[in-house]
Amino acid sequence: MLGLLKASYVALGAILIFTIYRLLTTRHPANLPPGPKGLPIIGNALDMPTSHEWLMFAQWGEQWGKIMSLNLLGQRVVILNSAEFATELLEKRGAIYSDRPTLTMSGELVGWKNSLGLVRYNDKFREYRRFISHKMGTKSLVQEFYQLEEMETRRFIQRVLQEPEDLAAHIRRTAAAIILKISYGYTVEDGADPLVDLVERAMGQFSQISRPGAFLVDVLPVLRYLPSWFPGAGFKTQLALWSKTFSDMEDVPFDFVKKQMQRGTNVPNFTSELLERENLTAEKETILRLSAEVTQSRTTLTGGADTTVSAIYSFYFAMMVYPKVQQRAQEEIDRIVGHERLPLLEDRENLPYVDALVKEVFRFHSVTPLAIPHRLIQDDEFQGYHLPKDTLVIANIWKFLHDPDVYPNPFVFDPTRHLYSEGHPPQRDPRELAFGFGRR
Repeated sequence: MLGLLKASYVALGAILIFTIYRLLTTRHPANLPPGPKGLPIIGNALDMPTSHEWLMFAQWGEQWGKIMSLNLLGQRVVILNSAEFATELLEKRGAIYSDRPTLTMSGELVGWKNSLGLVRYNDKFREYRRFISHKMGTKSLVQEFYQLEEMETRRFIQRVLQEPEDLAAHIRRTAAAIILKISYGYTVEDGADPLVDLVERAMGQFSQISRPGAFLVDVLPVLRYLPSWFPGAGFKTQLALWSKTFSDMEDVPFDFVKKQMQRGTNVPNFTSELLERENLTAEKETILRLSAEVTQSRTTLTGGADTTVSAIYSFYFAMMVYPKVQQRAQEEIDRIVGHERLPLLEDRENLPYVDALVKEVFRFHSVTPLAIPHRLIQDDEFQGYHLPKDTLVIANIWKFLHDPDVYPNPFVFDPTRHLYSEGHPPQRDPRELAFGFGRR
């Protein structure tokens, strides 16, 4: 008992020393962007919402302006509620705004720090991008996947007709089938699939452990060194499980490809093409594993966090709530495509209303309401404000896509806002805003 008490005192002392050191070594220039007044020492830590942060940030923006700042235990956070400001900083000044923050729980402890979304802005990041650009990034490269997408869409429609009550599962499975085939040449069969289950489990865990405020260790990284029985360190009991799930998501499909190549039964895919083309060192093979993991995991995130799956959920929701929009889209398809076949991707340019409907899906329900924070790698000046090095910069994409000055009646689902009409050009293409900014 004495030993436990002694360990507790040591741990508490370490936390106190760390907190004081951080506060004393953090400069707070007078001309920072405005924001809600925080408390001594902890700043705005208690003001931060634990869900739907974009709504609170937009509300704060009404009071504090298009650029505002918060202090979270000495960590400066800048919120951008203006698309123009986000473009100026994250795009035009991307050379100094493209780093990522250190996320102790999901990044350092579980292992996600090496994924493309969280990796620091360095040579490893550039190698990721070089690998991924081999398969995507231009219209001609994407067209290579059209046949696969159309085939899996037909299978999706058949599943929905047979089991309409399982719509959500059919959407996730279709997204997984397309991306796993592209990344690894892996065919997803009907019924339970171990690889789909693995990826969904990993992404569900990531959603859980990366939520703002979910773990105290993200605010006080020194907690990572405490024993699991210590208050605030209970997360350690789950660390091994979360880390194994993440590593399995990297290794299992990658090893599948290597075995298929050895057997001579490989289906051409992103991973095998790079394995054949590149003279890979051990370090580059690790980067390739993570590059392939990026292409597959980003499309099979569970429950509303993923761009592809969430956008399709939103489409079905909008069609139920706005039946006249559905009727007009169906009439256009019937008129242009007819009743003898399903629409193909090559028909899209002849279906302007359907194309506008897709754009409105991206705008109406933001699939990434807050972009992953960017980290400033050196001091900067903007709009008369000083932005210190290591500031985290968050673009409030939800606000950009619901700005009434850009999208009148923003809470109405209206595809016609993206069409030319007499005397009225289309409103801003939401795809310019919906997926983040800058080199990331």
